[in-house]
Amino acid sequence: MKVDVLAACADLDEKMWNGLVERSKLPSIFMTWQWQSHWAGAFAADGSLELLTARDEDGTLAGLLPLYEETPGQLRILGGVDVSDYLDVIALAGREEDVWRALLQHRSSQSVEWDLHAIRAVSPTLTLLPALAPAHGLRVAATLEERCPLLALPESWDEYLARLSGKDRHELRRKMRKLERELPGVSARSHVESERWDAELGEFLRLHRLSKVGKARFMDERMERFFRDSTRALALAGWARLWFLDWNGAAVASFLCLEYAGTVGLYNSGFDPAHAKLAPGIVLLAHVIGDAIDRGIATFDFLRGEEPYKQGFGPVAEDLFNVKVSP
Repeated sequence: MKVDVLAACADLDEKMWNGLVERSKLPSIFMTWQWQSHWAGAFAADGSLELLTARDEDGTLAGLLPLYEETPGQLRILGGVDVSDYLDVIALAGREEDVWRALLQHRSSQSVEWDLHAIRAVSPTLTLLPALAPAHGLRVAATLEERCPLLALPESWDEYLARLSGKDRHELRRKMRKLERELPGVSARSHVESERWDAELGEFLRLHRLSKVGKARFMDERMERFFRDSTRALALAGWARLWFLDWNGAAVASFLCLEYAGTVGLYNSGFDPAHAKLAPGIVLLAHVIGDAIDRGIATFDFLRGEEPYKQGFGPVAEDLFNVKVSP
């Protein structure tokens, strides 16, 4: 297997890149060409990219490890730490060992550290790297980094409610009734079309910044530009959806969801603090989950973090690891 180094996302065809993601064991929207290329354009310094491709003798692309230099001597997967929930090598399902073996052989003479974040507990990477690295004179250390609550969706909303504990089911119904009583005429809607995406995203960003001081600080000019560019590209591919809870002609809560490979991911949120006591985010989230059930989606992913509001919806958490490969 031959390993080559590319210096830019544009050096690998988008269709080929995404085709590899689709044929991997754990396809993630955060590893798609759209997400990775826009992240690199927004946050990676010029000349810092090191995209490692692994090809069979016939030229077939079997693996891709898109890296960038975070600091001198340390490489990370494109997507960074703050905005990408799942990262990993992209390899054809069943070929992960071949790909990692080739990549480790390629880097065995280098003194850099690979600092790989957001590796899922079920990823082959977590078992393959510790097993393969010593033969190349390398050390591997894996530490628990974060957890992602996941919800396997049933066939109907009633079946979903029946799964919840009596307390959680009662609380959800109570909050939905209270909000509908206090805000008569409130309604949920979603937006998926690329047309008017920028305008609708602008409304989401307004609520995002309103909801918490920390979120307003997070959403600086560079981050907003990344959000606009990346989600516009995802919307064009049919992989992004905005949700709003509207009342009296204005949105009081909003979600940005990412939809890929049979999963709806709850990526980010915002709400009007003036209505915080009515828990508009919880009510809107119930609509989002109900819609996913109606569309036959298999999994609802709350993505990183175990905030208390997520636990009330009955998910099961999956571990994420930081894996460091060093000389």
